Amino acid sequence: MSNNIVILGAGVSGLTTTYLLSQDPSNNITVLAKHMPGDYDIEYASPWAGANYMPVGEPGSKHQAWEKATWPALKEVCEKYPEAGIHFQGMIQSLHSSSMSSEWLTAIPDTLIFNRKKDQDSATGQWFKALVQPNPWYKDVVPDFENLPESQLEPGIDNGQKFTSVCINTAVYLPWLVGQCVKNGAVFKRAVCKHITEAAYSHHSGKKADVVINCTGLSSKTLGGVLDDRMYPARGQIVVVRNDPGLMSSTSGTDDGDDEIFYTMTRAAGGGTIIGGCYQKNNWDPLPDPNLANRIMTRAIKICPQLVKEGEGIEGLSIIRHGVGLRPLREGGTRIEKDQVDGVNIVHNYGHGGFGYQASFGCAEHVVSLVKEVLQSKTRAKL
Repeated sequence: MSNNIVILGAGVSGLTTTYLLSQDPSNNITVLAKHMPGDYDIEYASPWAGANYMPVGEPGSKHQAWEKATWPALKEVCEKYPEAGIHFQGMIQSLHSSSMSSEWLTAIPDTLIFNRKKDQDSATGQWFKALVQPNPWYKDVVPDFENLPESQLEPGIDNGQKFTSVCINTAVYLPWLVGQCVKNGAVFKRAVCKHITEAAYSHHSGKKADVVINCTGLSSKTLGGVLDDRMYPARGQIVVVRNDPGLMSSTSGTDDGDDEIFYTMTRAAGGGTIIGGCYQKNNWDPLPDPNLANRIMTRAIKICPQLVKEGEGIEGLSIIRHGVGLRPLREGGTRIEKDQVDGVNIVHNYGHGGFGYQASFGCAEHVVSLVKEVLQSKTRAKL
């Protein structure tokens, strides 16, 4: 018996969910989305992400479980499918309360994450709270984890760790996911649904869907039948450049503002280097702020001087584009649960904030288990 499933949304959450469900030939899947990979729009967050694996879930939380379950899947894709646009990068994390010297930074050709003590109560410090613990839960998940000896840390640094992570070229990875889903029989359709029940009657078979999976992210705030007023944005602004610093790096905050942050990561397969950023809660502005862009570039060169030739400032950056994305945050955390609206079975999967990629497979696996419960209930009802 065929299961008619509609997935609403084609961001990383919707596509990963489709990818897993489409591996079961009994699932007949339609993906409906206003925006598809290749689009760049403020409503479509996934293309603007860095994206990488830097776990931020609190120990013992569902968030932690989702991130833990996602690492093996990202690792497998990285190893088996080089065309997917994911590559490994070494990582070093440090906790510090003073700025780092360029000599120390350039001495370690790896990815670096810095957490400053004075940032702990800031918006960005809270975001990174679980990431920079001296002995974080993910030390037994990621490869090559080790604590750095104090002799390798500059004055003011509390602790340091290193491990191997991944960086994802979203412009390659999202279309790769679409290709895998199409190969498995999924059908993609452009659509704008004002009410979630519309999706149930838009399956490509012409029949009503047995279940609709809501992966609309921030749009769940205005989607009829959902209208989740817990949703709000955390605005991020980036500069994409051709320069390659040779490392992936981030800080827990900056002296430029409570919600400003530094990070840089070079995407696989020629995707350029992402420089950011900010974590501006409840800011809906879709346009790049030129003053913030200047601060982003200036502090990037200060912290990571190898981005440009010696003696050059921001004029040494070869800019591809400026971008703004709205991270889909939700008060109370990500919503993954069953629901029913006007006789339509629904499974929600939205509100992933800034960790959509690094929790994507864990969240999708959770959704798959809920979809199976819905379909089993349907079968029992017919019996």
